[in-house]
Amino acid sequence: MKRFAYTGLLLMLAITSVTGQVEEKKRLIQATGFITDADNRPVHHASVISKKLSRGTSSEMTGIYSIVSMPGDTIFISALGYKRYMFSIPGNFNEKIFKMDVKLISDTISIEGITVLPWRSYDEFKREFLSTLPRSRPEVLYMYENLAYIQRSIENMEMTTTPEAGFRMAMQQQTNATMTRNQAPYNNLLNPFAWAKFFSGVKEGLLKNEKSQQKARKKQKN
Repeated sequence: MKRFAYTGLLLMLAITSVTGQVEEKKRLIQATGFITDADNRPVHHASVISKKLSRGTSSEMTGIYSIVSMPGDTIFISALGYKRYMFSIPGNFNEKIFKMDVKLISDTISIEGITVLPWRSYDEFKREFLSTLPRSRPEVLYMYENLAYIQRSIENMEMTTTPEAGFRMAMQQQTNATMTRNQAPYNNLLNPFAWAKFFSGVKEGLLKNEKSQQKARKKQKN
């Protein structure tokens, strides 16, 4: 009789344990919140991963994230340029939505820059950059048109900016700030194509106005 009672007790405990596990697996909740940086700017496209459910998602452009989780789960959040962040959902959490706002810390490592140039000597660099660029290429034509506009503006000693140009400049600055976030700012002085255009323009005298040319002629006569 005692054996049957003991066996029945074990069977009831096993059924209760299995039922509890099934109920625990069915208790899915929603983990949501905002992901921002130290300046309270939204961090978009951050990876959000649930450890227990082995599923993931990414934050929106506004920094909002939402992922299916469960009590006792651990959420990992990572983004390029930031330190990894994680938080745990309490095992006794009984609500359907778990809200957690996350603030990521920048993880920027400063390394010494290395400049690699395709020229073996300064003379080779000088010959290549001072050579005349073919005007048949569209980008070169645009460059000459821009330099001509700059020359006319310098001669007139006034620069007028249209609303369209100001809007484009502001959008370009915003794009550059987004692309170089937590990185060293882009230095156009290291752009060899920009130097080639600059040297070509100086060689052809596009940056000289009429007054400077007259002074040069007077010096030559004297």
